[in-house]
Amino acid sequence: MSERTAFYAGSFDPLTNGHLDVLKGALTVADRIVVGIGLHPGKKPLFSYDERVALIERSAVAELGGDADRIKVVAFDRLVIDAARTHGAGIMIRGLRDGTDLDYEMQMAGMNETMAPDLQTVFLPASPSVRTITATLVRQIASMGGDVAPFVPSVVLEALNAKFSA
Repeated sequence: MSERTAFYAGSFDPLTNGHLDVLKGALTVADRIVVGIGLHPGKKPLFSYDERVALIERSAVAELGGDADRIKVVAFDRLVIDAARTHGAGIMIRGLRDGTDLDYEMQMAGMNETMAPDLQTVFLPASPSVRTITATLVRQIASMGGDVAPFVPSVVLEALNAKFSA
């Protein structure tokens, strides 16, 4: 039986407990997960690409233990379907928090299926405890001195604290 590879795309700026929750679920449906960090020239992320890679890798080791070796982090700056194919993925992982996410993700899955019928989109619902977390809100709270410890892995918390204490 061949190895099942899934592509999990996002900005991961920063990685949250919600992202980790979806990543854990993805490990149950695929043998290998390629985490694709989308790079957009018009956007100025809080964390550089290299910082995000390090935060994802360190968090995966801390939170996922032995399964961390099943995860590879890459960058992409083109269509997600092209990036998924480049890395040998047959599955695209999408996390869902609520009905609004579902509506948007269904549209995207339909468009992707038309362009890449060989790729299967798999929706993974976020666990109730992490459903409200967004990276945008985490950045906003952290930038105003709020405690984001409940929303991010400890490695990310340290990085956010360092970023905003400077």
